[in-house]
Amino acid sequence: MTKRERVISALQHKQPDYIPYTCKLTQLEQIRLDEYTGDPGFMARQGSHMEHIGFPPRATEIAGKPGYFKDHYGVIWNRSGADKDIGVIEDPVIPDLGNLGYGFPDLDEAALRADLERLIAERGDLFVYGALDFSFFERAWVMTTMEELLAGMLLHPKQVERLLEQICEYNLRVIDIMTEYDIDGVYFGDDWGQQKGLIMGPDHWRRFIKPHLKRMYARVKARGKFVLAHSCGDIEQLFPDLIDIGLDAYNTFQPEIYDIHAVKQEFGGYLSFWGGISTQHILPMGTPEQVRAEVIEIMRVMGVGGGFIAAPTHSVPYDVPPENLLAMLDVFTNQEKYL
Repeated sequence: MTKRERVISALQHKQPDYIPYTCKLTQLEQIRLDEYTGDPGFMARQGSHMEHIGFPPRATEIAGKPGYFKDHYGVIWNRSGADKDIGVIEDPVIPDLGNLGYGFPDLDEAALRADLERLIAERGDLFVYGALDFSFFERAWVMTTMEELLAGMLLHPKQVERLLEQICEYNLRVIDIMTEYDIDGVYFGDDWGQQKGLIMGPDHWRRFIKPHLKRMYARVKARGKFVLAHSCGDIEQLFPDLIDIGLDAYNTFQPEIYDIHAVKQEFGGYLSFWGGISTQHILPMGTPEQVRAEVIEIMRVMGVGGGFIAAPTHSVPYDVPPENLLAMLDVFTNQEKYL
């Protein structure tokens, strides 16, 4: 099977010949691994099964202000500290939901199409997808702050609904362009969970978030593509809702939050899981032997009958020792030996 065929087989709940896997590193972890291995091309040879292009485009550094970046929506991010990949928001573009007057930026369709064409040209045998980063709930709170958005659900519900409708419509334009191309799926990056339970609770999620997700997922499905979605945290109470509106694969599936045996048994026939290798516990805190043993266990449980893509639960951060990263990759790339 090709790498693409393995991923599709897993998403269709069929047993692939090899469990597909992915692995992304943060910038600082990549530097650390390069120094450890002395081989800057090491990760490129590890056989990751998936690749993507993201929207919006990368934020651009502000002239004369090193470490500060402005994104597509006008939000300024401070990356001068330890976090070089995302950073901390400096100023919201919608400081008051009670006075909503934000104008969305023009969509650079030519740049998006160029990225998609490059992805298709370089895909090889990979499963490829378009990703909407900070796609919906995250997009709203990044623009107006988490506090303002959550309080707004109670104090200014009509303004919150208006903002979310605008974000959804903007995303639908992006989805329409992405799905014109020969990609395999569309990925929605959005965090709804805390370590235990939902940030906004299930009632507000179902009122404010779910109707728009349903529209966006349906648009992807209508084009014959897979729907992939990311949320950190505990969102198990939403699995039935997400299955109902067409989600194919849930990322990031943190094993310190979920009972992997119970989740596989209850939802494994309807929803595929992508992740499972903890960047919170085992990768930064375990020994290489412990990492190897846990990766084997998770892949054995979750990989039965398809429905699983093995991966770290997030882009691997700088606190993960290279030895542990290599132990995980050893299992990924030598499954015939370990599984």
